[in-house]
Amino acid sequence: MQGLPILLGSDLVSGTLFRQKSMSVSHSPQAKAYWKANIRIVLSLLSIWFVVSFGMAILFVDVLDNFRFFGFKFGFWMAQQGSIFCFVILIFVYVYKMNKLDHKYGVDEDRDHFAPDNTYYDNKGSQK
Repeated sequence: MQGLPILLGSDLVSGTLFRQKSMSVSHSPQAKAYWKANIRIVLSLLSIWFVVSFGMAILFVDVLDNFRFFGFKFGFWMAQQGSIFCFVILIFVYVYKMNKLDHKYGVDEDRDHFAPDNTYYDNKGSQK
């Protein structure tokens, strides 16, 4: 039994559903490589998140408090402000890395094909 098709880059063309050949089967080697790279990115960013939130704010706070940052103890500053900055930076890094990965495997939004509006909406029944 082959895997379920992934509806990435699907398009409605003349009433038929067209699927790109590159990632049409979820068990294909290309799909497996994509998800392996995807999971690697997520796990690496989650590990950074863990170190910043739990490590710097709880475990290593006493060591980090020996340093000053903007007049505050660094451990306190990381727990209150620095971790938030790091989380926002992680979001932007995630978006950048995933866009790059999607482009590499041909599943990015630039390659999406959209059906024209008249395919979905019929103006015959509209009231004026």
